[in-house]
Amino acid sequence: MKVTKQQAQANRAHIVETASTLFRERGYDGVGVADLMAAAGFTHGGFYKHFGSKTDLMAEAASCGLARSADAAMSGDPSDFLSYYVSREHRDNPGDGCTMAALCADAARQPESVKAAFAAGIERQLSAPAHKEDALPDSVKDEARARRIVLMAQAVGAVVLSRSCPDNSPLTDEILDVCREHILARLLNERAS
Repeated sequence: MKVTKQQAQANRAHIVETASTLFRERGYDGVGVADLMAAAGFTHGGFYKHFGSKTDLMAEAASCGLARSADAAMSGDPSDFLSYYVSREHRDNPGDGCTMAALCADAARQPESVKAAFAAGIERQLSAPAHKEDALPDSVKDEARARRIVLMAQAVGAVVLSRSCPDNSPLTDEILDVCREHILARLLNERAS
C-alpha cells in the first residue's frame, strides 16, 4: 500500500518528535537509528526514506525541540516559567524538558548542522522579546539582550549542574534553589526599576 504525501509528512513529523524526546533523555550517542525508529513505530529501513543521515535528524529534532522551548518561555509569565525551569521537576524529566539543558554539551561535539540548529534556536529565544524594544535606543536594546543572555545561561547552567549530581544528593537541590532564588530576585528588581 502506497503512503500518501500527507501521511509521509505526518510520519516524518512523528519521527522528529520521537527523536527529540529520546535525544533529550539519552543524548545523541545514546540513541541508535534502529531504536529510534522502533520507538516511533517504524522499521529501521524506513529511516532513509525520510532523512539522509542521523545527523540530519539530530539537527531537525534540535530545531523542533528548541522551537518548543522558545514558545514555552514566551507563552506566560517569566517568573512562573523560570520557577518551573529551575526546579527538580524539570531537572528530573529531561525528555519532556528543555533541549538546551538536555543537549547543549552534546551539541558542542556534533557536526556544524547540529550546532547551527542550536545557534538558531538560541537566537530565536533571545530575539523573541526584542520586538517590544523597537522604539528604544540601541544601547538599551543591547543591555536588555545582555540580561537575557545572562538569565538563559544561569537557568540552563543550573539545570545542567544539578543533573550532573546524584539524584539523592543535597547539592542537586541546593544548586536549583540558590539559582532559582537569584533569578527570581533579579527579575523582580528589573520589574521594579
